[in-house]
Amino acid sequence: MDSPKYLNINNLKVTIFQAYLFWENIDKNLQNLALRLSLGVKEKTDLIVLPEMFNTGFSMNAAELAEEMNGKTMLWMKQIAEKYDSVVTGSLIIKENGNYYNRLIWMLQDGTSSHYDKRHLFGLGGEDKTYTPGTEKVIVELKGWKIRLAICYDLRFPVWLRNQDEEYDILLLIASWPDKRSSHWKALIPARAIENQSYVIAANRVGHDGKEVYHSGHSMCIDPMGKTVYYKPEDEDLYTFSIGYEELVKTRRSFPFLKDADKFDII
Repeated sequence: MDSPKYLNINNLKVTIFQAYLFWENIDKNLQNLALRLSLGVKEKTDLIVLPEMFNTGFSMNAAELAEEMNGKTMLWMKQIAEKYDSVVTGSLIIKENGNYYNRLIWMLQDGTSSHYDKRHLFGLGGEDKTYTPGTEKVIVELKGWKIRLAICYDLRFPVWLRNQDEEYDILLLIASWPDKRSSHWKALIPARAIENQSYVIAANRVGHDGKEVYHSGHSMCIDPMGKTVYYKPEDEDLYTFSIGYEELVKTRRSFPFLKDADKFDII
């Protein structure tokens, strides 16, 4: 028999915004994102997911673009969360104690927040020379769902994302993943869902950035059996879908693979 814990967890409504971003233009991005949300969010949603560095694009120009934790983008996120009575998440460049971080913000409706600093910095693009890596994995909770936070390049490192002892129900990944490696993106996301017996929600951006790197989206939600709940290539998209906790419990009960996983520590 399922425990009362499972019976009390409701479906989760998630809105992915696969957005076009204006290169290194914070004000224009915040204005455009707010406008598109006002036109596109037609129903109550629990979570609004924005791409990696949603206010600037994936830039190494941290010295000019970084904000502090009380900056304009954090204020914007607080206003959006309150307006839509929804958690809002996405990453931005944060300066703290003399270091720069690619920081995912988990903004609640009451203006409080948690954050995850990107662990794996993309050396091929010089990210490791500009930003300081995070050291802590972060799991947040929403309506009883346990959600593991991750950013882009983290996707390539399954040990870091391994779901030990069913510690999370959703792997939430935000990204600025280029089209030329989209085949990797489309292969790795279902793999992470299947091996971790969790939902994976992955939000990418679209369009060219300031270095003429093209991003083709392919944002998606994959269920614990590897089936597609949502998928959108190429075009800007703002879409709301629902996922069910019962499906997660059913999968883990029918195929109890996680209990046979290797035990390990990350150092």
